[in-house]
Amino acid sequence: MHRTRLALIAALIAAVLPPAAAQGASSALVVSQVFAAGGNAGAAFTNDYVELLNRGSSSVDVSGWSIQYATATGTSWSPTALAGSIGAGKRYLVQLGSGGTAGAPLPAADATGTVNLAASGGKVALVQDATALTCGASAGSCTAAAAVRDLVGYGPATDFEGAGAGPALSSTTALVRAGDGCTDSDSNAGDFAAAPPEPRNSSASTTPCGAGGTGAATQAANVAVQLQPVLSLTLERTAVDFGAVVPGDTPAPVGERVTVSSNAPTGYALSLHRTAFAPRDLQLGVSASAPSGALLAPPLAGGAVVGVPIAPAADLLLGTSTATSAPAGDVWPTAFSFLAPLAALPPGRYSASVTYTVIGR
Repeated sequence: MHRTRLALIAALIAAVLPPAAAQGASSALVVSQVFAAGGNAGAAFTNDYVELLNRGSSSVDVSGWSIQYATATGTSWSPTALAGSIGAGKRYLVQLGSGGTAGAPLPAADATGTVNLAASGGKVALVQDATALTCGASAGSCTAAAAVRDLVGYGPATDFEGAGAGPALSSTTALVRAGDGCTDSDSNAGDFAAAPPEPRNSSASTTPCGAGGTGAATQAANVAVQLQPVLSLTLERTAVDFGAVVPGDTPAPVGERVTVSSNAPTGYALSLHRTAFAPRDLQLGVSASAPSGALLAPPLAGGAVVGVPIAPAADLLLGTSTATSAPAGDVWPTAFSFLAPLAALPPGRYSASVTYTVIGR
């Protein structure tokens, strides 16, 4: 007979309403990539960069325009001037500052600046003039500005398009717009993902996005799976029988293998207790050994035989584990024996029940 006690924690998922959606002013020109770890240890490229894409069907003159950057929570923006034109379906690479010497050099830039971006979070705006912005304290504050043609907030940015910012970045990832740069649903969270950087300049091949730069319509679907806790035990045998004996005998030990399966990352504890033998009690003991990675309780060390307590006395702890079990379960070899030769008792069948208990830690 065995019993499993499971300690479960109910997870409450709170639906938090996002701030009012900030919709960007959709334009043919969009920010298609942002890389913010230029020169840092492990960085893919030596300099930060912002890549633009003309999703439209005609050339756009960006003379007098700027790329502007502000920290995640800041409202002070640093402009980098743009010049020239961006053809239909063409890229435009803006090389920015560097945090060190790591990484490969960028392709030849179409514009250069010295601003250093933060990989952890920030705001990048494509602005139709060179006047520094003063917005960004809250969602929607910059997209309401007439000169802002595109806005990208990432990490813990306080301003962004749509219901949320894009993901934070690392030394090996850039903020990359979906659809090879063509997708613009005015949602930073939906349009951007963290992916390996791939900077392209005006010499790169043309990317057709569709007439008028309408891009691709997208809708995100959340995919989830609820992984249930696993905590169970299986006994090798459900009946342990010492056979026919006579008073004064000390029967040979009888083994019982206990297999514990658990996906709890903090492990589990295995214990046991028994009922009294009827019609008269006998002194039952147990010995045990621990599977690889588990810890045997000190009283059982060295093959010691310890008396099995009778409920409601506290269980005898056999051992513990501090990790998930092996894929096929952790096998605990145990063996029952008597602590003394059998007493001179009336003949008959004497029986008791032993209960193993596994508890998640």
